[in-house]
Amino acid sequence: MRRLACALALALAAAPAAAQQPMPHEWLFGSWTGGLFPAGETEGARCTAQPSVIFTREVVLRSGILDPAYRQRLIETVAGRPDGATFRFVPTPGGRLPPDAAFGCQGGTDVLEVRRLGPDEIEFPNCRDFPSTLRRCGSPNR
Repeated sequence: MRRLACALALALAAAPAAAQQPMPHEWLFGSWTGGLFPAGETEGARCTAQPSVIFTREVVLRSGILDPAYRQRLIETVAGRPDGATFRFVPTPGGRLPPDAAFGCQGGTDVLEVRRLGPDEIEFPNCRDFPSTLRRCGSPNR
């Protein structure tokens, strides 16, 4: 009985610590410009009004070249790496996506690789729809 009580106490003590762990993609949260084209202004209303990609806790949104409406992909899992993160998106029913909802990546429609190039610069390697680097909105231009 005493062992069970100790094990339960240890499990309860460890649970809050596990809940406090940072998410592997927290460093990406926010708005990013570029990708579809070379990144321009990263400060001011022009960037924050229509960014190319928005990362949140549970969703990644992207705009298209011809249609500025955002397409969203629900995040299933994120694996952090020293140089970035790998997103696996929730598959869509029937496996059909609007043509501009995916990122055009070699890994398929439900996978997105993000490579960190600097504190406010990323790229989506091998993604034909995002050939240029992206810069975080709100970061000073170089």
